[in-house]
Amino acid sequence: MRRDEEQRFDPALADFAVFEGAGLTLGGREVLKDISLSLSERRIGIVGLNGSGKSSLVRLLNGLHLPGCGSVRIFGAETAAVRAQLPRHVGFVFQNPDHQAIFPTVEEEIAFGLTQLGADKQAAREGAADFLKRHHCQPLAKKPFAELSEGQKQLICILAVLVMQPELLVLDEPMASLDGLAARRIQQKLKSLDQKIVLISHDLQVFDGFDRVIWLEDGRVRMDGVPGDVLPAYVTDLDRRAGAATDEVDL
Repeated sequence: MRRDEEQRFDPALADFAVFEGAGLTLGGREVLKDISLSLSERRIGIVGLNGSGKSSLVRLLNGLHLPGCGSVRIFGAETAAVRAQLPRHVGFVFQNPDHQAIFPTVEEEIAFGLTQLGADKQAAREGAADFLKRHHCQPLAKKPFAELSEGQKQLICILAVLVMQPELLVLDEPMASLDGLAARRIQQKLKSLDQKIVLISHDLQVFDGFDRVIWLEDGRVRMDGVPGDVLPAYVTDLDRRAGAATDEVDL
């Protein structure tokens, strides 16, 4: 590991994330094996079957997991050395918004991020109201989070991350529980953002306009490239697996 004084974030770096021989073991199982990647593109998708290591990989980006071997650097800083500072630079959105939100009302959820940036309670409330207005969500400000629709919940979770102005936004199946309309609105919101995005999804259509797709299998990178190359190969493999299945239990 480099000296502590060298562990500084540099958002201007071309490669915002660098994995060098990164491995991860959870519960006695090796879930990621010798991952070496340099990420620089504005929009990156992650695909793979359940259990392939997708969620574990993206959790290495914001310090929810630390590599058991090798290293991961975010904007030039090793995650193991700057774990506490990572949420300021890497926003993370979970699949289930109920697992992310921690405050009773929408306004409080947004204001929390501003207090993390140093605002006092009054300034955070005012800032949250203004932020929600700018994102056309002002009518939701006083509503209990639990009473929102699933699409509204996910949008508020995304905004609660964005209010902290991270350079990178990581999303783990954010549209999995949404209906078609809500999912489309979230996709449109993501397309409008300036942040770099790393997105996991089983819905391959969401990668329209993406720069790169990484296909994980059994904790390793099976294929990595432009969507036009990776996605057709992935679909062909899915079709092959589906055709070879002889037992419904495999589902």
